[in-house]
Amino acid sequence: MPKLTLGFISAFNERVEPLMNGTVQVEGIELIPTYSHPAETFWRQLKFGEFEVAEMSMSSFLIAKSQGADMIALPVLPSRRLFQTELSYHIDSGITKPEDLAGKRLGVAEYQQTAALWIRGILEHDFGVSQYKIHWYMERSEEMSHGSTTGFKPPPGISFNRITQNKSLASTLLENELDAAHIASPWVLQANALDRSSRIGGKGDWSNIKPLFPDRMAEGARFYKKWGFLPVNHTYTIRGDIYKKYPWVAFNLYTGFVQAKEHFNSKLTDSIPSALFFGKEYLTRTQEMFGNDPYTYGVKGNRKMIETLIDFSHEQGLITKKPKIEELFAQSTLEL
Repeated sequence: MPKLTLGFISAFNERVEPLMNGTVQVEGIELIPTYSHPAETFWRQLKFGEFEVAEMSMSSFLIAKSQGADMIALPVLPSRRLFQTELSYHIDSGITKPEDLAGKRLGVAEYQQTAALWIRGILEHDFGVSQYKIHWYMERSEEMSHGSTTGFKPPPGISFNRITQNKSLASTLLENELDAAHIASPWVLQANALDRSSRIGGKGDWSNIKPLFPDRMAEGARFYKKWGFLPVNHTYTIRGDIYKKYPWVAFNLYTGFVQAKEHFNSKLTDSIPSALFFGKEYLTRTQEMFGNDPYTYGVKGNRKMIETLIDFSHEQGLITKKPKIEELFAQSTLEL
């Protein structure tokens, strides 16, 4: 019996790469991989639905699903970050701690993106800085953004502004036209069709830009101790027409993702670059802080985090009704 051929788009991710390069095979399925920057992936998939299986922004997924988008998610969550630790500020802004962001100009790539969703939620719940007390600036244009596919409108009461097309997060922060920005993301400075910081670097002295959390590990430990999870960024989705016609693909794909992560984990210690002289010690410290596998898959092990994400999205006015988790993920994966 021939395998079902499915187009698969994703950024490079160590825990997914064994699926992308064919080291791990999914039973009954042949995946045709396309590597893509996440910003482009989500825009393409939300607008055109080109791929049967796609990496997807968790925030945009919640918004799109609330509008009736025909796709279903897998509880595969290999992309996680401590987004608040990626905030940087200009030394002339008067900012020295998170609480100082009240009344300041804060730039993000996109208002509805998952990173910005977590940043707003963490600032509000952990540091008492309401989203309504910050002047938000968004880099992506109205046309080339995830929000262009979901009809994004700034929530009522938000001070919302767009960075002009000839500038970027990087340039406005360097030139002190922003007080702070989510500029230390691993994706913001990588070239792609939506973000401008890789093309418009701006003029200024980067020594004037400082991290909001100088000790990222300490802030990470604080957050994890309070919340008990590491914030998810992206998930993986199956296009609705495929899921309806071949419901078995969900469980098989999930199994493949799990096997791919296990393959990576089995080689993790040996894959530490030799230039990191204390790499093994750093790995041990990370595991002591977050556990042996901070990238938990499945609904059961991630329910609190998913519910928190839904709560934040609803609080921030991105969705008007909280969905049930069972409405978001493939039925065959709900008990995993």
